[in-house]
Amino acid sequence: MDLILWRHAEAQPAHDDLADLDRRLTAQGERQARRMGLWLQQHLPATTRVLVSPAARTVATAEALERRYRVESLLAPDADADALLRVVQWPDAVTPVLVIGHQPTLGQVAARLLAGVEQPWSVKKCGLWWLRSRVRNGERQTVLHGVMAPDLIGR
Repeated sequence: MDLILWRHAEAQPAHDDLADLDRRLTAQGERQARRMGLWLQQHLPATTRVLVSPAARTVATAEALERRYRVESLLAPDADADALLRVVQWPDAVTPVLVIGHQPTLGQVAARLLAGVEQPWSVKKCGLWWLRSRVRNGERQTVLHGVMAPDLIGR
């Protein structure tokens, strides 16, 4: 199974007058999301399921991908690693899954799957971690297939 963890692009700062779920992307965030969305369009398998947090900033990031997606309430900003892994059916899903979500959850999932311990790993804004589950010699392994940041992609 492939699990692609994509953190939302740069968003408005949090403040008391704006609910966290209503924070939108900044102009920079819109550019980041478009750049990463174009890269993903070229690399994601056609069968990839796209699951998105209900936050405005993740939905706007998903829109840049120009693919169908499903908003999943269990991926909201306060989600935990266990909830994310249940929603994506790790490691047993048949098709690849792209999750557009938040820190610290994405970093915690990456740490758990790659290091075996949930740690506060950082996933950059609009950064992407592509993980792959496989079985080798009868043992299940998680492989880091790739890490991408929007500033590494040509403009």
